[in-house]
Amino acid sequence: MAELKLTGISKSYGEVQVLTNINLEIERGELIVFVGPSGCGKSTLLRMIAGLETISGGTLEIEGDVMNAVPPAQRGIAMVFQSYALYPHMTVRDNMGFALSIAKKPKAEISAAVEKAAEILQLTPFLDRLPKALSGGQRQRVAIGRAIVRNPKVYLFDEPLSNLDAALRVATRIEIAQLKEKMPDSTMIYVTHDQVEAMTLASRIVVLAGGGIAQVGTPLELYERPQNEFVAQFIGSPAMNLLDGEIVATGPETAVRLSTGGTVRAAIPTTLGDQGLKVRVGIRPEDFIPANGSDPVYRGRVEITEALGEVTLLYFAREGGAPAVIAKLPGIHSQLRHKEVLLTADPAKIHLFLDEMSLHYR
Repeated sequence: MAELKLTGISKSYGEVQVLTNINLEIERGELIVFVGPSGCGKSTLLRMIAGLETISGGTLEIEGDVMNAVPPAQRGIAMVFQSYALYPHMTVRDNMGFALSIAKKPKAEISAAVEKAAEILQLTPFLDRLPKALSGGQRQRVAIGRAIVRNPKVYLFDEPLSNLDAALRVATRIEIAQLKEKMPDSTMIYVTHDQVEAMTLASRIVVLAGGGIAQVGTPLELYERPQNEFVAQFIGSPAMNLLDGEIVATGPETAVRLSTGGTVRAAIPTTLGDQGLKVRVGIRPEDFIPANGSDPVYRGRVEITEALGEVTLLYFAREGGAPAVIAKLPGIHSQLRHKEVLLTADPAKIHLFLDEMSLHYR
């Protein structure tokens, strides 16, 4: 039985439909990450699971029990918000144990739960401090500890790192990954707009777009086999390049003539009936390699280079209204600015999309 099951979930505010027909099963021990563009409904979906938003349609089940009308406090969930929401006049110890105190748990039980959570989160030396004496990362750990002491069925994280600076965000992300390893049976749902967080933390990622689910899969599944153009461009940075083309040869490998010139071969089987189809060819910037004498997939003039140390981003000039193309090459290549560059790519790394859907899944 799934730990958490969403069946036909929808959400509307009057005539405005935010989410439609969300179907998802989450197993015990998974760390599921909701990602998507701003306004796609990922936080709204999380809040419906928490009981902080009413469900307009569909059914929410936790461990087989329907939760649609169950108050938040009785759902067996704990939520970590974007803001720490700590009581400034209470010590770390009192903040972490507050929910148990309200529930009138025995003092010995509260103390034991707080001590255990503090040890997991490396907060033991700070238990008698006030929040103002803590760093941002430590405050966020206190907020997480406040959830741990309740021993919930499901943990909900609503963009918990977005208020931290870049260095602290990386450190706290690692701490959350380590926390999950220490609590392998815990089920967690994590909302973020940061795809690095999603790729490094998730056992599975749910990509939301247009009021529904665009794709669900492991981080590598979404990266290597996106089902549609939206996921292809949303997962990965810089975004996947998409070029117009036409299938000119079929078989175990498919040859596509690009509108920008050149022919690309993709390790995607097609049949004779596919010849002449207009498709979109997807190539990730990091999958481009210098042609070095082989037939180029793409040739263009480099307009701007960005040397990032271990890699260089090449931004090619737009031609005839074609979309801008970006290549990501290892090393420093600042000398290529304003020069013509020829690129190729491994057929196994080429993606083909027909009517915005991947030919892999046809």
